[in-house]
Amino acid sequence: MTTVLALETSCDESAAALVMGRRVLASVVASQVEEHARWGGVVPEIASRRHVEALPGLIDRVVRESGLSLADVDGVAASVAPGLVGALLVGSVTARTLARLHNKPFVGVHHLEGHLCSAQLLEPPPPWPHLVLLVSGGHTELVRVDGPGRYRRLGRSRDDAAGECFDKVGRLLGLGYPGGPAIQAAALAGDPVRFRLPKGRVSRPEGGFHPYDFSFSGLKTAMLRQVRQLELERDPLPVADLAASFEQVVAEVLVERSCQCALDQGLGTLVLVGGVAANLRLRALLEKRAAAAGLVWFGAPLQFCTDNAAMIGLAAVQRLEAGLTSPLELGVMARLPLENAGELYGAPNGIQANGIEWPLRYS
Repeated sequence: MTTVLALETSCDESAAALVMGRRVLASVVASQVEEHARWGGVVPEIASRRHVEALPGLIDRVVRESGLSLADVDGVAASVAPGLVGALLVGSVTARTLARLHNKPFVGVHHLEGHLCSAQLLEPPPPWPHLVLLVSGGHTELVRVDGPGRYRRLGRSRDDAAGECFDKVGRLLGLGYPGGPAIQAAALAGDPVRFRLPKGRVSRPEGGFHPYDFSFSGLKTAMLRQVRQLELERDPLPVADLAASFEQVVAEVLVERSCQCALDQGLGTLVLVGGVAANLRLRALLEKRAAAAGLVWFGAPLQFCTDNAAMIGLAAVQRLEAGLTSPLELGVMARLPLENAGELYGAPNGIQANGIEWPLRYS
């Protein structure tokens, strides 16, 4: 069975894992949340430095916990796109160095492909084809998955991702960073229908709206105006009600468009992944609406919703089993559409992504 050592350093979580097939032998994450919370968000330079400090110990730990050695693995993987370039480089250089030292193939993984694969840790896993709602700090997308490496994006956010909006509203309400867990905790005591908030739509040039796309900038502005108005009228703010109302409208928008997309595509299975997939209100609403629509839904395990290396390992296993590896000269990219993930495995000459020829190579 294919075994992979995987690293994840795309943002502010340093992670390592050893994965055998769909089985996670060991997985550890070193969070930087407390340090970045001082600044109200991720500071890229600090994130990169902490990855450098954390990775050696994390790798040693997963090797010891798994009972294997690097001689036992079939490949070494790391996230290479998208993400913070400095942070991605730390994981990529480390993985490529280990691959060269131990004469193992290297697998560069698209971070979002890792999230899509996180649901494969369920038992049983969701059957193909299915629709994935991927909701994280930097991405909100609807992706049709027809099998390993076969992805088609059907919807996306045109501005802020849902997780990014949670962070900004969390700061607005004085709840701190990261906003998702803080808003969820505050919302437990709140009234989710006290404040009416907009469900942003994306207009089409020819008229009407994009049925599956998302926009959260209007919701963020509406929250700002609501808070400013309340600040003039009363003290203190009804933070619990504001948090619950915000959380409810985000969940409704995500669930309504996801269910409609699945039905329109003739897909009976809906999968929820990404950091925001850990939100309990979102999960409860999706369970209710999916059942009403005759859909079966799967949610990635809570411990594998936020960034982790196990999901990167799963994606790498699928690529290795398909006979695909990445060149050791492969670079990293801050942005790369999921549709271009296949180019990480040696695309034909002349193929370009965002105007840059792949595979990227260092001079």
